[in-house]
Amino acid sequence: MPLVPGVVSGLGVTFKEIVKTVTKGAETVQYPHEKEDPAPRARGVIALHEENCTACMLCSRECPDWCIYIEGHKELAPPRRAGGKPRQVNKLDRFDIDYGLCMYCGICVEVCPFEALFWSPEYEYSEPKIADLLHDKTRLGQWMETVPDFEPYEGGAEVKIKKVPR
Repeated sequence: MPLVPGVVSGLGVTFKEIVKTVTKGAETVQYPHEKEDPAPRARGVIALHEENCTACMLCSRECPDWCIYIEGHKELAPPRRAGGKPRQVNKLDRFDIDYGLCMYCGICVEVCPFEALFWSPEYEYSEPKIADLLHDKTRLGQWMETVPDFEPYEGGAEVKIKKVPR
């Protein structure tokens, strides 16, 4: 009967936890009535800083879930120097993220060379219909208000400074 000591040991641990819960009280947060602050650098929703996006589509190409949809067009911009030729720049028409497909890996945020995508710790954006989880550039831009300021890295960490534009 080697099974009996294991069962008794397991019941002993369970009994100790019950006694601890009864004496100290439960550590459960009664969501949605009580809300905890998310951890620093928590991954909630992806925010878009539209002015920095050049519609290079690098985030869309690197996304393993193919949940980012981008459309853009080219426009003529004034030359950088006097006497130069007008240059072509990409303008963003559509930038959508389908959070029904997204697995929150963060590859899009990491590969963006123009610092247009940021993590917001906001996690309350559920929808009654799954089709409403497709957020357009306007809605993604609203999440920029919840993006926290940059926190310094810990000692010995690789320094790659990413500033949040305000």
